Amino acid sequence: MADVLPLVEARLRTSLGEPDARAAVTFLGTDRIEVLRFHEGDIVRYATLGMSAQPMADPTAVLADPVRGPRAELVLSVRAGAADTGKVLRPLAVLAASPQVEGVVVAPGASLDVGEPLWPGAPFTSVLVAEPGGLVEDLELDEPLDPVRFLPLLPMTPNEAAWKRVHGAQALQERWLNQGTDLRDPSRKSVPLE
Repeated sequence: MADVLPLVEARLRTSLGEPDARAAVTFLGTDRIEVLRFHEGDIVRYATLGMSAQPMADPTAVLADPVRGPRAELVLSVRAGAADTGKVLRPLAVLAASPQVEGVVVAPGASLDVGEPLWPGAPFTSVLVAEPGGLVEDLELDEPLDPVRFLPLLPMTPNEAAWKRVHGAQALQERWLNQGTDLRDPSRKSVPLE
């Protein structure tokens, strides 16, 4: 079977342009995860490369299927220049390695928490996984492989993450929408939650 990662990188380049930086992180017992950075006007996007090399396995399965299962990469978009978001590379790589390390299946509506600010001074320690298909289209692979989905990440403050646990992802996204929240603002405040 063809190596998935060159196809994934080609899809990222087609959708986002040429990356202006890349960094690689390897955690003990995991495959290498790269994070590519793309600039488009005043928006900087960070995309993982490596999470989709293996399918995500159901943590309750006795044996992980080496071929079938969901595949994904993560994409974070923020406004450039307002914060030192370049330090998000390691937290993003940690999130991308979580299927291998923790046996989780990352899917839309999930919360992922790194337990520390996403970048220095960030009011966010976690992200909400949003629906794919808007910024980067799914990458279809040859049967029997599942397509690679490019999952947008929406930074959440601790209060938003707690509210989401009670009310759900859809309710939080509606709250953001109703308040006109700029989810790309790297230093935004928590949306009013009363």
